[in-house]
Amino acid sequence: MTRDTSIEASGRRALECEGRALMRLAASLPADFAAAVRAMEGARGRVIASGLGKSGHVARKIAGTLASTGTPAQFVHAAEAGHGDLGMITAEDVCLVLSNSGETADLQAIVAHARRFSIPLIAMGGRADSTLMRAADLKLLLPEAEEACGLGVVPTTSTTMMLALGDALAVALMERRAFRHADFRATHPGGTLGARLLRVDQLMHAGEAVPLVRPDTPMSDVLIEMTSKGFGIAGVVEDGRLTGAISDGDLRRNMDDLMRRRARDVATPDPKTVSTETLAVEALALMNHRKIGAVFIADPAGAPVGILHLHDCLRAGLG
Repeated sequence: MTRDTSIEASGRRALECEGRALMRLAASLPADFAAAVRAMEGARGRVIASGLGKSGHVARKIAGTLASTGTPAQFVHAAEAGHGDLGMITAEDVCLVLSNSGETADLQAIVAHARRFSIPLIAMGGRADSTLMRAADLKLLLPEAEEACGLGVVPTTSTTMMLALGDALAVALMERRAFRHADFRATHPGGTLGARLLRVDQLMHAGEAVPLVRPDTPMSDVLIEMTSKGFGIAGVVEDGRLTGAISDGDLRRNMDDLMRRRARDVATPDPKTVSTETLAVEALALMNHRKIGAVFIADPAGAPVGILHLHDCLRAGLG
């Protein structure tokens, strides 16, 4: 397909325009940024994000990002607030209101409600002297920047800065809350993302299902253990620690006089293990790298507590 350089140039100009604005925002973070993060962190209720038009769309996204990363949040449509939805906002909440101009009439209901009930009000916008900014307790003022549309009227650069600043708030809150993979998975249990955050202890087989033998176990009994458990592998345990593993490959490499040998004679010593906290996707990568079909899970003392098979990962959607 023939490239249209004029179209590509338009796209590149828009991206460069917005990129410059983001760098300017990073270099001159709003003075109230840290205070806004502390206010959200200290809220006994939720962060109520609101806006209208394109700013409303961004506010909805910010609320979703906050809620999924440990900060209870909810979007309230500015136009619906004055028609009953103000009841969703309580005295224990914090309001985050987005408007580039700060003069949108439909914001008046939320601003008045916040002032009436002494609800902390954080404003995000581009005009320091706007009605919204003057009413706010904390001000997240965006730096001056041209809109990427070329006409100077279509919300492009301004909403990009709002979106990025919302992400910055969420990231700062995540770090203050020490938000971890396990916390993230609690709010993302479904789909591919949820699967990629599974830990091995959520998929592994434990207890009697784990194929284990002693070092002096005859190979005839080892074969029975491997066959009955169905993982194609058996772990060798000595003094409570996993000291070796016998795989199908080990059997093939020791076919001569196999049935007259003991487990210790055939096992590969010091097998690679993972901990219960390991992500299943990391365990799958290990199995693929070592070309093995299963991996043992061990506790800090080296005792085997479970086994994870390649098929367990595939069934969980990690393939």
